[in-house]
Amino acid sequence: MVPQSEYALEDSLIGQLMEQEFSPAKITNEQDMLTNLSKQLGKHNGGITFSDEEFKRVLSHLNTGGTFERAKILRDRYALKRDNGDTTYIEFFNCDDWCRNEMQVCHQVTIEGKRKNRYDVTLLFNGLPLVQIELKRRGAELKVAFNQINRYQHDSYDAGYGLFQYVQLFIISSGVNTRYFANNRGLSYQFAFTWTDEENKRVSDLHEFVARFLKPCHITKMISHYTVLNETQQCLMIMRPYQVYASEAIINRVKTTNLNGYIWHTTGSGKTLTSFKASQVIMHMPKVHKVLFVVDRKDLDHQTAQEFNSFSKGSVDTTTNTKTLVKQLNDPSNKLIVTTIQKLNTAITKDRHLTKISHLQDEKFVIIFDECHRSQFGDTHKNIKKFFGNAQMFGFTGTPIFKDNALTRNGLQQTTRMLFDECLHKYVIVDAIRYGNVLPFSVEYMSNIPNHPKSIEKITEYILKHHRLKTKFPNFTGMLCVDSIDALIEYYRMFKEKQKDSRNPLKIATIFSYAANPDVVVEEAEKGFIEDEIIDTDFTGKISKTHRDSLDACIADYNQMFGTSYNANDSQSFYAYYNNIADRVKKREIHILLVVSMFLTGFDSKYLNTLYVDKNLRFHGLLQAFSRTNRTIDERKSHGNIVCFRDLKEATDEAITLFSNKDAKDLIILKPYEEYVKDFNEAVQKLFELTPTVQSVDDLSDENAEKDFIEKFRYLLRIKNILSTFVDYAPDDLDLDEQTYEDYKSKYLDLYERHKKRDDDGEPSIIDDVDFELTLIRRDEINVAYILMLLTLLAQTTDAEEFTRLKREITNLLASEIQLRGKRQLITDFMDKHLLDIPADSTLEQTFERFINEEKDKAFTVLCAEEDLKPESVAAILEHYMFSGRFPRQEEIIQSLAKKIGILQRKSIYQRVDAKLRDFIDTFIDGMGGVV
Repeated sequence: MVPQSEYALEDSLIGQLMEQEFSPAKITNEQDMLTNLSKQLGKHNGGITFSDEEFKRVLSHLNTGGTFERAKILRDRYALKRDNGDTTYIEFFNCDDWCRNEMQVCHQVTIEGKRKNRYDVTLLFNGLPLVQIELKRRGAELKVAFNQINRYQHDSYDAGYGLFQYVQLFIISSGVNTRYFANNRGLSYQFAFTWTDEENKRVSDLHEFVARFLKPCHITKMISHYTVLNETQQCLMIMRPYQVYASEAIINRVKTTNLNGYIWHTTGSGKTLTSFKASQVIMHMPKVHKVLFVVDRKDLDHQTAQEFNSFSKGSVDTTTNTKTLVKQLNDPSNKLIVTTIQKLNTAITKDRHLTKISHLQDEKFVIIFDECHRSQFGDTHKNIKKFFGNAQMFGFTGTPIFKDNALTRNGLQQTTRMLFDECLHKYVIVDAIRYGNVLPFSVEYMSNIPNHPKSIEKITEYILKHHRLKTKFPNFTGMLCVDSIDALIEYYRMFKEKQKDSRNPLKIATIFSYAANPDVVVEEAEKGFIEDEIIDTDFTGKISKTHRDSLDACIADYNQMFGTSYNANDSQSFYAYYNNIADRVKKREIHILLVVSMFLTGFDSKYLNTLYVDKNLRFHGLLQAFSRTNRTIDERKSHGNIVCFRDLKEATDEAITLFSNKDAKDLIILKPYEEYVKDFNEAVQKLFELTPTVQSVDDLSDENAEKDFIEKFRYLLRIKNILSTFVDYAPDDLDLDEQTYEDYKSKYLDLYERHKKRDDDGEPSIIDDVDFELTLIRRDEINVAYILMLLTLLAQTTDAEEFTRLKREITNLLASEIQLRGKRQLITDFMDKHLLDIPADSTLEQTFERFINEEKDKAFTVLCAEEDLKPESVAAILEHYMFSGRFPRQEEIIQSLAKKIGILQRKSIYQRVDAKLRDFIDTFIDGMGGVV
């Protein structure tokens, strides 16, 4: 059977959309779209007919800012000054009554920017393009469509009036696989989501997806209700299906009942966004007095408030103390409050506060608890329930408390269900890994390190030896958790000692409480509860002077390392220290963070990929700690690394069984090293069957064979990416030596370069259906600066054998590193002509800089002469690229020509000049920052 073509898929899609009440619109270019926009916008606003001048004013208002700014314009109203002097408020999209929008479908709209692009299917709402659908023929890789949309964003979305910058979400489909994602530049494929039903069953088939997701009232609700504008990151966030279902479940529970409930969504799945959206809707219900979002630690209070305010600027004001909380409870304009459970308990139990809020006891409060664990199981929950007699309570948790991991109080096991009633929606770790929303774990047990007083030294040596490998340094970062503050202090001392003579030491930081005894008891530890560490330094309990002195010394080291001035003398400064550490871990400025229990729950960083464990963990505490490492980012991060220096094998299996099922282990935990070696070597044999030698890649007979090679070698890249993080990794275990592997990689990149330079308007290629996954090859640390360092070593080398080895290494890197290939000839020329002839009054770096600038000037002159370009126009184009990162549009290139050309010549000349400009930028501009 012949696979369904894109055109057949498109016709079928449009027919289904028309059956679902989308009206067809005949639009082929921007002018058609503008004419249609005027009519549809007028129709949506009560049948207005815009004059030409009025519509110009509307367009001027719409043509403002980038995607994020336009998303805000879309949701706002515009005060249009009519020709007769009246003011009419124009609504662009009805967010409140989302079903009441004018909906149309069009296809094959052509927009000409830097390149001419034709979009497959576009959904218009009140005339504005808000949903873009890109189709690929059945059998094609979906990521190719994703990459194509990224190209559209750079090439043509801002052309003309930039109406396509109003697109809120994209849908990509090959008929059998379908995903959706928000309109943001530079997005990773990991953020293209699969829709599911309420039971987390995948909805991949395009026909079923359209029937569910693109129902008019559903897609408009996704835009109006479940797309969040993140003010901090200036991006659009569209919610995943399980977040939508959980929000709806809580909202409907409040609308129709007075019952409680809890949401079980695995750690790392975005519970804060879900709870925010539910809170945002509930706070506007007339019968609800206020919504309280309650966390169980001060650090999470700050973090949650930051996140809530990023979702909606100024939506919450953190309660810095109980007095502030009482004031907010009494403020009728303050509908949403984020606070800690400790402050809330103080407010409702201490007489000095109670008298000020007692009148609120019968008001309708909705109280949402984040990660409802140990702080809930005691008098605190009873106090809250007793005071807020008319409240509905909802809990969010990634690891519920069941009978197996429950504490016993007064003869009763304290479970999550006992406190919050039934589970309203469930999305467990197996679901999250299956759909790529979190990553699996690679767990290694280091049983060869003896458990005696010298173990701290051995573990420290082990970590220092393997950390760069584990974290693909400097791409990711790590954390070490230990079982006591005394052990932590000794670890910190040992890391300093072992690195004192290092020229390039890892940056180590730590934070801990100096309370004499962490607030934990034996039963709680056995049931998996992670002990609390006190962040406030002005608490009144007993303190340890030894711990205090050590903490002061650690903070002093930190201040020296980062030029800060924190201290532990008062809560405010210590809390700022805590937040600064969190920020630097997220920015990868701290390479290893040492902790006892802080940061093991609630802390999110996509760049944290490794957890070293010298601490007994169980049940929810184990899964919470492991989950610090499993946030998604891109192909380079395929899993979270867990290195255990204690025997946690049984505890790990036990936790996985409790929070998923006994058959889930193979999905959650990666296979052993030996199995990946076997997979790699079997794949090598398949590669050899197709291309027995590196040079035989050049002899592949046609594109089908080339595609086969690309897919086979890409599979090797994927396995090697996983293998390289294992401590046991040894290249000799593989049936492909490193040099041959690099040579094959060079051929792989040759195919990529050749395909990339194909004429877009030429015959379609089956290689269009394949994603090369270049992020698996790109190594951030291998750049021009790194090559310069190797060239310096090469210039200083007197040993002939070492000279040959280093030169070969540089040559191999220039051929195999994607970010260096454009500079290969340039650097090779420098190495051959200038390396051994550095002037006495100059350094190698200065000589290299002069050489690059001379070659750049020559290339610039040749480019302008060959294509008859105006040098000042080309210089302006290049300057603009260096500032904005945007390639020139077609009109900008045409305007840089010294002579006018005919219409028929424009396309071929533009494509040729565009290709040469891109080569120039790749060779002389990209990747040269800080070098020349």
